[in-house]
Amino acid sequence: MGSAVLGEAISAIRDWSIGKEQTVGGPSATDSFGSLVFNDGVQEKRLPKAVYHALRRTISHGEALDQSMADAIAAAVKDWAVEHGATHYTHWFQPLTGITAEKHDSFLNPTTNGKAVAEFSGKELIKGEPDASSFPSGGMRSTFEARGYTAWDPTSPPWLLRSGGAVTLVIPTAFVSWTGEALDKKTPLLRSMEALSKQALRILKLFGSKAERVITTCGPEQEYFLIDRYFYLSRPDLINAGRTLFGAKPPKGQELEDQYFGAIPDRVLAFMNEVESELYKVGVPVKTRHNEVAPSQYEIAPIFENANVATDHQMMVMETLKRVAPKFGMACLLHEKPFAGVNGSGKHLNWSMSDDEGNNLLSPGANAHDNIQFLVFCCAVIQAVNRWQGLLRATIASAGNDHRLGANEAPPAIISIFLGDMLTEIMEQIEKGGAKSTKSGGVLDTGVLALPKLPRDAGDRNRTSPFAFTGNKFEFRAVSSGQSISYPNTALNIAVTESIDEIATLLEKAVAGGKKLEAAVADLLPKIVKQNKRIIFNGNGYSKEWEKEAAKRGLLNLKNTVDALPQMVTKETIALFEKYKVLNQREVHARFEIMVETYNKTVNVEGNLMVLMANRYVLPAALEYQKQVAHSVAAVKAAGGKSVEGKKLLDKVVKLTDDFKRRTDKLQAALEHESNSAEKHAKHFRDAVIPAMTAVRETADTLESIIPHEVWPLATYREMLFIK
Repeated sequence: MGSAVLGEAISAIRDWSIGKEQTVGGPSATDSFGSLVFNDGVQEKRLPKAVYHALRRTISHGEALDQSMADAIAAAVKDWAVEHGATHYTHWFQPLTGITAEKHDSFLNPTTNGKAVAEFSGKELIKGEPDASSFPSGGMRSTFEARGYTAWDPTSPPWLLRSGGAVTLVIPTAFVSWTGEALDKKTPLLRSMEALSKQALRILKLFGSKAERVITTCGPEQEYFLIDRYFYLSRPDLINAGRTLFGAKPPKGQELEDQYFGAIPDRVLAFMNEVESELYKVGVPVKTRHNEVAPSQYEIAPIFENANVATDHQMMVMETLKRVAPKFGMACLLHEKPFAGVNGSGKHLNWSMSDDEGNNLLSPGANAHDNIQFLVFCCAVIQAVNRWQGLLRATIASAGNDHRLGANEAPPAIISIFLGDMLTEIMEQIEKGGAKSTKSGGVLDTGVLALPKLPRDAGDRNRTSPFAFTGNKFEFRAVSSGQSISYPNTALNIAVTESIDEIATLLEKAVAGGKKLEAAVADLLPKIVKQNKRIIFNGNGYSKEWEKEAAKRGLLNLKNTVDALPQMVTKETIALFEKYKVLNQREVHARFEIMVETYNKTVNVEGNLMVLMANRYVLPAALEYQKQVAHSVAAVKAAGGKSVEGKKLLDKVVKLTDDFKRRTDKLQAALEHESNSAEKHAKHFRDAVIPAMTAVRETADTLESIIPHEVWPLATYREMLFIK
């Protein structure tokens, strides 16, 4: 990168550091938390008692609201929003683009006397009608079929967005077509939560529970990069692709392991504080912040919430990170692999189930009775992940995540479950019919009727595992940093739903036949463990030995998006979604087609962008340096000298430059491929375009390492990752 731009960036950082003062005092986090949310406390205060209780029944039991109730809620939420300065409202939804969408409408309605009043009806609260034609639908809607509806999700409370000097009431909604098919990521998630609740209650009923609802819960950890905005704006690849298409390895990367959990730089800490303050106000319970492994990489993590609310909040986290960063002269990168050679970013989806009495169904508990129930649900998850490993892998497939999975920095593309030594041994003893554990933590009786008491943390952590049990939840670690958690959450919910359904049916039949529940469980669990134990692996997921072992076990190794996505549209997968009324065949195929199309468009954009940058940035710099070296060699020769090393350098630069141009032309030719089949096009991108891009980058990065700093036109890794 040119010294002038670099100097400007360093000056900006210095000026910011000198001039920036953190505000001391002001409202505390506890006072401001939820202050911009129409939450339960505000609802109880502002709604008539009957309306409030009706809304709570809708939220907790899914009971429908009548029009009069909706009108009362709308009036209250409008008054509350206007008091906070809101002039507009929006139905905020999550189309199949993977990001959020919103259309703002004013509260104001003109009156006959030339003035205006703020109005908001129950109908406007419950239903909106944005144009559906321009969102991806995977063939479910044609351009001329434009009607789509947004439907208020009362389980996720409205909140206020303060941005750009405006205040807007945000109403979380689902988005469906005129035919009722899901055009978004939230609708199937809500459907899957209902399906899981229905089946899980059957098992809880057998154990004597009075619970009336089971909620899937999650807490997604978000990794991200922060770099100076000057560097970001100087890189067309970061602006347009979210990742660097060129970039030589810096002298120092993450080898010293001095970034992870290290001291947070002042400017970054100020940014984090602002983000957290914004998120607290809208009720997002973020709890953890720290430096991640790679330089300039960080993490923010919330505590557990209901899955649909957590999904909304996760989208708000990503939007807030991106929106706040420029205030501090930085850019936030959410791509899975913005920088080659250092760790990429993931989004660990911590997942569990809880009943409406506050009991975590994946917490081992303190007595044998609780342990039996825990092991039933735990085995249901194990069976679900083993049976639907391909579907789970497909839900986190993307061109970006292909750079990360299996790269010795993230979970492998092979889906497996880490249980930890203690819980694994318990499963082994269950399969054998009863024994005693030799592991630390006390003697664990695994007798037929008295299954073992387990400690709260039943195992270590394993960062090489894509799906790990971490004491009272499972952590789906293969989810990518930039994606919505809706689809992986939905797939996991529905896979577990099927397992719970099967287990409940068998246990109900056994109990109806006169068998005691404990005996029925003791008969059933060994069979489940034996049939599904191949998915359990506690070792190093990065090793080549695991790839061989996984193949022996018959586990899928879907190394890239093109291999993984067909798992979404198998007959078995479609039947699973249809059985529990989460997605119909058209809705499943639509998501498959959109994900294939997104992969194609992503690689095509990156490939064309690489050609552009190669010809407009890298090649001119290489030719300029070639000219400089040639002039130097010629000057030495004209003076009667002999520049041996100079001639060698010139030959090297000439060869690299010629190779670079040839490889760029080959990439450009590969990008001209046409096909009527999106799947064939995707295979071409995988097999021809991506290898061609790798070849272009290899030569460009070599050129970067020898071209002088003042000639090289792009911000380098050593600048972007280490100037903070």
